[in-house]
Amino acid sequence: MNYDKLSKEVAYALRHSPKDYELELDANGWVLVDKLLESLRRSDKWSRIEINDLKKMIEKSEKKRYEIVDDKIRAFYGHSIPMKIQKKEMKPPSTLYHGTSRRFLESIMKNGLVPKTRQYVHLSEDIHTAILVGKRRDTDPIVLKINSEDAYKNGVKFYFAHEMIWLADAIPYDFISH
Repeated sequence: MNYDKLSKEVAYALRHSPKDYELELDANGWVLVDKLLESLRRSDKWSRIEINDLKKMIEKSEKKRYEIVDDKIRAFYGHSIPMKIQKKEMKPPSTLYHGTSRRFLESIMKNGLVPKTRQYVHLSEDIHTAILVGKRRDTDPIVLKINSEDAYKNGVKFYFAHEMIWLADAIPYDFISH
């Protein structure tokens, strides 16, 4: 079983196009595991998939993107579907980081961080994670420092996604430095 490929398929199903898989996410992004398995099994590639395969995929993944609780599964973050997944607002650490391509710096310093095709801006608690995220689009990314304490005090909403990842609706440029 190729767990990387399975993770990408599950990401597409839960984060980007649940309708293609005939899945309906609830307001918090949950779907019945049986429904996801049933949908995946329609493809020859995943015809023998079982819940243990999903559990191993989650266990082996470096980026903990999914969770299974009882009979449901969800992606923690990264959704691009029209329905906004509800997250619980929380007070963030005083500083967060955002790794990005150098070519976006001018726009970010002018307009702030905006989610673009995603539902939220993704932030990390540590520089290492921010660098890894930034390297997806640039071999030498920049890491932006977010004064999340001041941003929070000024009404920016933050949501804890999972482990070291935080989400925000947007981050005005006043709270960003590089």
